[in-house]
Amino acid sequence: MRRRRRHWRRIAIALLSIALASGCAPGRTVLVTDDSPVRIGPGTTGTVYRLIDGRWRLSPDRVTLPEGWYVVPPRFVHPEDFER
Repeated sequence: MRRRRRHWRRIAIALLSIALASGCAPGRTVLVTDDSPVRIGPGTTGTVYRLIDGRWRLSPDRVTLPEGWYVVPPRFVHPEDFER
């Protein structure tokens, strides 16, 4: 009986290890490259920078980002577009 329990325990540990190693872990992060814009997906939240009086300021709270908005790397934005 003990031998059978150890066998099932080993199988369970092996399956869990495979699942975690294959990227099924919760909270998985995928970084995107800097070569193109990305679009915001559903339910995206986070802190954002806002341009206030010519300076970028981080929002104090998390905000919901509308699905479908584009996010571009800083090199896609011309600084003179923000001059006042």
